[in-house]
Amino acid sequence: MRIRLAEPADLEKVGELTVTAYEEFTEGPEDGYIDRLRDAAGRAREAELWLAEDAGQIVGTVTICPEDSPWREIGRPGEGEFRMLAVAPEARGQGVGDALVANTLRVLAERGCTGVVLSSLEEMAAAHRLYGRHGFTRAPERDWAPAPGVDLIAFYRSL
Repeated sequence: MRIRLAEPADLEKVGELTVTAYEEFTEGPEDGYIDRLRDAAGRAREAELWLAEDAGQIVGTVTICPEDSPWREIGRPGEGEFRMLAVAPEARGQGVGDALVANTLRVLAERGCTGVVLSSLEEMAAAHRLYGRHGFTRAPERDWAPAPGVDLIAFYRSL
């Protein structure tokens, strides 16, 4: 498996993979968040869009949100933040998420970040287990709601 920054030719596939990976957590085709999930070009332009590739196929993606990124949500100065970790359904259980999180932690540590934060829906139990394996713990003081009825829980890990 190879982890790399997304290139322009990858963006449509990454956007669709992200929508597919989050499908069970959206409110159907009319959910406005789907446009954000599909906006790989915006994430590549305004943040850092990373992907996992296996045998020439894109199997996962994650967005690292630098301090000046409009994609950033709860990070404080000196902290790293990531979001929209997505693994293709057919690639789940094969270490893709682990590889993406490990790469994210490596990148942020190399940049001198003191810690890493992220937000997640409470029902994303598999993702929470992944974060726990990488040393993240709940940070309930940073829980928040970006929209009515959308309650996000926060996780933190020091570096």
